[in-house]
Amino acid sequence: MTGATILGVEGLTLDRNERAFLREADPWGFILFARNVDSPEQLRRLTGDLRDAVGRDAIVMTDQEGGRVQRLRPPHWTDWPAAMESAADGERAVELRHRLMGQELRAAGIDCDAAPCLDIAQEETHPFLRNRCFGTDAESVARMGRAAADGLLAAGVLPVVKHMPGHGRTRVDSHHDLPILAADLDELDETDFAPFRALADLPMGMTAHIRLTQLDDRPATASAAAIALIRQRIGFGGLLMSDDIGMNALSGSLGGRASAAMAAGCDLVLHCNATRDEFEEVVAAAGRMTDAAARRAAAALDRRGPPDPVPAVLLRDELRHLTSGR
Repeated sequence: MTGATILGVEGLTLDRNERAFLREADPWGFILFARNVDSPEQLRRLTGDLRDAVGRDAIVMTDQEGGRVQRLRPPHWTDWPAAMESAADGERAVELRHRLMGQELRAAGIDCDAAPCLDIAQEETHPFLRNRCFGTDAESVARMGRAAADGLLAAGVLPVVKHMPGHGRTRVDSHHDLPILAADLDELDETDFAPFRALADLPMGMTAHIRLTQLDDRPATASAAAIALIRQRIGFGGLLMSDDIGMNALSGSLGGRASAAMAAGCDLVLHCNATRDEFEEVVAAAGRMTDAAARRAAAALDRRGPPDPVPAVLLRDELRHLTSGR
């Protein structure tokens, strides 16, 4: 079994020491950030070197939502609108943008996108998240989220639905503090959980670092009750990763956070940015993938199809026609 981790890397290239560490750690996949991106040629070399380091066609993912959350930017890549702005143009425009986005990612060797966000925007939603949402009601978020996921899949890129079981009502940025969600679970069933239930067939998902007071006093990422809710009440059967365990919504050592996420029922621990000692601590604490996680991982990889054969110019022409009145 591979390691139960998705790991970030330091820079634009892999040196000998980092390559040796990754070979030993054997993460299931990798995540890239702006610090890892310079040009198409450099990015293709890096993604190839990452796969060579572990000796297999490992997943390489990034956060390419649009708006302020996109790691590949001009001049080499398209500047995409944020989800809420994109949704104003309708489902087809959302799908086209994500097909084009996926084509750009796949051409660079990236075959997994930490998108779409299925959180529902509320008046109180923290600004770090609000315009990353596709809408303000469950039905529209589910429709737009499905269009985004379909577009990515058509381009051969695996989508990751986030942030389960729903981050939209919270008023706190989980990068800095632990958001608290005190709503009744039956009410959440009709709202926050609904988009995730509608897209529960998708291959991969990401937890939210939020605490549901109706369940327990733990962040969902480290809560067996919250993971059970995602699996049973929402019905998500795909590969489930934590959000980045380096975020300040979580407490304790990084190794303790990784252990807690795995004990709660996460399949993978996502760790984005750390010193080598911290990465080693997380890799040791997360351990190897369970048999059940490995089956879900294999099912996810089966959904990673070949790149979209439709030329980008045709997709862009259709998108331009759809949005020309704006």
